[in-house]
Amino acid sequence: MDDVASAKSHKALILNTLAFTACFAAWMSNGVLVTFLSNNQVYKWGPVEIGWLMGIPVLTGSLFRLPAGMLTDKFGGKPVYGTLLLLCAVPMYLLSTVDSFLGFALCSFGFGLTGVGFSIGIAFTSVWYPKKNQGTALGIFGAGNAGASLTTLFAPTLLNRFTEGGANIEGWRMLPKVYAGMLLIIGVLFLLLSTNKKPASSTLTLKQQLEPLKSVRVWRFGLYYFLVFGCFVAFSQWLVPYFVNAYYMPLVTAGILASIFSFPSGVIRALGGWLSDKFGPRRVMFWVLATSCVISAAVIVPKMDIYSPGRGVMAMRPGVVTEVSYASVTVGPDTYKLAPKPTELKNYDETIAVFPTKEAWQEPAVVVGQKVQKRELLAKGVTRIFFQANVWIYAFLVMVIGIIWGIGKAGVYKYIPDYFPTQVGVVGGMVGVIGGLGGFVCPILFGYLLDWTGLWTSCWMLMLALSVACLWWMMRTVRLLEQKAAPEVAQIFEQKPEPVAANGS
Repeated sequence: MDDVASAKSHKALILNTLAFTACFAAWMSNGVLVTFLSNNQVYKWGPVEIGWLMGIPVLTGSLFRLPAGMLTDKFGGKPVYGTLLLLCAVPMYLLSTVDSFLGFALCSFGFGLTGVGFSIGIAFTSVWYPKKNQGTALGIFGAGNAGASLTTLFAPTLLNRFTEGGANIEGWRMLPKVYAGMLLIIGVLFLLLSTNKKPASSTLTLKQQLEPLKSVRVWRFGLYYFLVFGCFVAFSQWLVPYFVNAYYMPLVTAGILASIFSFPSGVIRALGGWLSDKFGPRRVMFWVLATSCVISAAVIVPKMDIYSPGRGVMAMRPGVVTEVSYASVTVGPDTYKLAPKPTELKNYDETIAVFPTKEAWQEPAVVVGQKVQKRELLAKGVTRIFFQANVWIYAFLVMVIGIIWGIGKAGVYKYIPDYFPTQVGVVGGMVGVIGGLGGFVCPILFGYLLDWTGLWTSCWMLMLALSVACLWWMMRTVRLLEQKAAPEVAQIFEQKPEPVAANGS
């Protein structure tokens, strides 16, 4: 790494960020394209098939992140990144020619290699900056995640234009060609304008390069990244069908709302790098994980309109029913007032309801002439509970958790040069593999959870469980570090109080 940042450092950062933005936009393209083709019934794909097609590019981009990071450490970022961009343009173009699930899967596997651009860029950026500036530099580079929002924001509009509003459905084939052209142009520019640079570890053997992977710390960082990056990737694609199906949004509107999640998350990563430089990654990650738990819990509850038994009316003494109406029931000398059912139930969809609302009424359960005993039910209670899960509140909370995850992405990668300064490519690649696998696994799990539960919010149940697991591991690790650094202090806090004698002595 350089001792001070220079003009060459900033030039490398700009080129790396541009290349990463293009790679990430291409990497996420299936989210919009597959949803469009499915909704227009060009192909009859269900949630599971959609989940696989969204996940396959992420799988490729995840599995090859470690070797890509190692190649960058060995040969430098210029030849590796330039070759990647040119190579991935080929299967992206071929996607425009396929006409089956298998064809989509194979081409998606090919252009999914764009996902390794992250580990290449992390390693190639870190060698240009001193340690004190690496968090900020890597955060700025990571803002290339905004490529996901560029896809969700502009790809639906391009599809509408290419297909002439659905009149020429085969026009969708232009979209992969546009992405292929983008990768080709940026790949050529990168090779022409960038300057190559290798880290000090470029002379290490393969065994020496892989040595850090024995550390549990690498796998803990990987789990954090599985959440803040992998789940970000998953939702960047999954939110489009989510808004379309759960809130009946048009595809273009769904793309805009999905970009509200992905764009701020990518841009805010630079702030996350600065915060990690200033306050340390551990403190940043604690608040990221804690906030992720809270927001995941808040969006778990689905939209619902439930009718449940409520408080009924029972006879105080035996007798014969002499009168029954919607407002009362008369048994002998006793008249029991009922809560009448509203003539028209409220339509809460026309308002913004933040919290669940309730309506309750009572309906007669007896008829005139019927003999009833004491405590026999005269009128049954009915309670209607409605939760709107308002789309705008939901979109706001999704945007907030996207921002939080964006800060967390920078926090995780600030850890790596702090603990593994000469092997950022290898460790960053491995952490990227684990994180990227989250982007592959989660859409598939989302599809199965949706099939099993019938609830679109089941994906957030998974996020809550994962957030809690990450927070627990962090707190446990911090506790163990405190015990190791100051065992006598830890022992004081862990000592149980002496039992107090019965006489108070």
